[in-house]
Amino acid sequence: MKFLDEAKVYVRSGDGGAGCVSFRREKFIEFGGPDGGDGGRGGDVWIECVEGLNTLIDYRYQQHFKARKGEHGSGRNRAGGKGEDVILKVPAGTEILSEDRETLIADMTTVGQRFRLAKGGNGGFGNAYFTTSTNRAPKHANPGLEGQEHWLWLRLKLIADAGLVGLPNAGKSTFLATVTAAKPKIADYPFTTLHPGLGVVRVDTREFVLADIPGLIEGAHEGVGLGDKFLAHVERCRVLLHLVEGTSEDAGAAYRLVRTELEAYGHGLEDKPEVVALSKADTLDPETLELQVARIEQETGRKPLILSSATRQGVTEALRTLMARMDAAAAETPVERPAWQP
Repeated sequence: MKFLDEAKVYVRSGDGGAGCVSFRREKFIEFGGPDGGDGGRGGDVWIECVEGLNTLIDYRYQQHFKARKGEHGSGRNRAGGKGEDVILKVPAGTEILSEDRETLIADMTTVGQRFRLAKGGNGGFGNAYFTTSTNRAPKHANPGLEGQEHWLWLRLKLIADAGLVGLPNAGKSTFLATVTAAKPKIADYPFTTLHPGLGVVRVDTREFVLADIPGLIEGAHEGVGLGDKFLAHVERCRVLLHLVEGTSEDAGAAYRLVRTELEAYGHGLEDKPEVVALSKADTLDPETLELQVARIEQETGRKPLILSSATRQGVTEALRTLMARMDAAAAETPVERPAWQP
């Protein structure tokens, strides 16, 4: 299934039904009076966060969603029925933006969360509603109100506990395949990973979700390469695992390049807790390994983890470190308590 993380949709709620002008006409009843019913309310357009989805591919082939109109009122004080609602189902982590792609309307982060995108128009009053002591036989009714319509953008930001970042070919997909049941495409050329991947990691007795995004290059925050198209998917991660390729010319320079792009992109990525690891350690001789570790340590001020996904060297240690950093980040996050109400 193709991964799609952005979609533009048109939504329109239903118009309200018109009120009815009607008078009671029965045998032996000379002055029946008005009995026109009210029109029904138009259907709403809702968006709902559901389980089992991890892409917006459903909105690749259908972009227009219109709710049903309310039914018109009729005689004998019969009100029109309400129009049927339309529900857009999206995965957790979907943002709803206005047409300008900047104004945030809603952020769907939990399964079961619902938000009304467009409210249906109210139905018009029938002539029975306008009966007064001085106007016993009104001959007018209200039309229904029109529904609302919008062009909206849906943008998916994957929800994961930890995210993998690094230059192309740093070993991110190999690490994901080693520690999870995910099966990303792995090859020996840059930009093998074209779409973000998710996997569930099991370490000791606990689990967490790990996200892998395509590699970053210089100028990524300005759209170079795959650009910032997928950086949004690590905005929700609590911890970043920064993999630096051990076979690169200068591991310190490679680390610094990715950090520069994260800081230029902003949105809080530069402030997230980070675990730095030197990957592909099995391909390095002891002298080169020591040199690359020293270069990273000079940039970060701390010694990086050493791991090899092929031989599983340091993999468990890296996962336990990620888990510890996530626990620390969760402890520092203040718990929002609802305001007390009498």
